[in-house]
Amino acid sequence: MTKAEIISEISEKTGIDKVIVTESLESFFKVMKNNMAQGENIYFRGFGSFILKKRAKKIARNISKNTALVIDEHFIPKFKPAKVFLEKIKTSIPSDFVPKKEVKDY
Repeated sequence: MTKAEIISEISEKTGIDKVIVTESLESFFKVMKNNMAQGENIYFRGFGSFILKKRAKKIARNISKNTALVIDEHFIPKFKPAKVFLEKIKTSIPSDFVPKKEVKDY
């Protein structure tokens, strides 16, 4: 599902104009990005948490040049779903479900 599809669905279900829904959603993402960039975790009860995970310093290899690269320690955003959300997914989706995959033409 794309952002445009989410905006359309919210607009249809609430009766709010798509422009207002788009502005609200964009503001929401902006607030999330800014707060996470400042080192804050974000928690949504019943949905999940967006947390910052620390990656340790490590040495990687560039195989084509056969050289070592040092990757400094850094933080990455990570999503941890809530138990309620996980249970809903587990009980709603049948075990033989195959997710849709987008095929990209190269």
